Amino acid sequence: MTELIELKRITHITTDAIGEPGKRVFYIQAWEDQKSITLILEKIQIQSLAVGYEKFLKEIKKKFPEIKVVQAKFDEEEMRILPPVDALFRIGELGLGYDVNKDLVILDAKELLIGDIEEDQRRIVRYWITRSQMSALCQWGMDVASRGRPICPQCGEPMSPEGHFCPKKNGHQN
Repeated sequence: MTELIELKRITHITTDAIGEPGKRVFYIQAWEDQKSITLILEKIQIQSLAVGYEKFLKEIKKKFPEIKVVQAKFDEEEMRILPPVDALFRIGELGLGYDVNKDLVILDAKELLIGDIEEDQRRIVRYWITRSQMSALCQWGMDVASRGRPICPQCGEPMSPEGHFCPKKNGHQN
């Protein structure tokens, strides 16, 4: 049976990366008072969430025009991941929802199905967060994701400090 873990009164939510560019591990972490849940995700999932949330906000505004626009405000130091950083699981899927009565965004993080894990054994963490928290999470996530390795102007692949063998230059090092 699927295990659903809900955090309904989130006091802190963030995404962050630990490690050197090219070897970073990305996390999403939320705190509800003294309880925290940390999950691993991919950089592309952070970027997709941010882009998807912008589209999602437009849909919400169209459906509920009376809802006021909120501005995301955050301090970089407050957005850092906090110890402990023991991930519960790696995220396979992210989903968004909205509760108009509570004016809260619902972010579902579903466990990646690996090994012997069956669909009905998959864990889901459901975060109930304000639109302001979600906007800050997405803005900060895009900032963190952009701090990686520089992109090769020839092939569009990340370049490592040791050098880059560009396929567009027949494998010659840049």
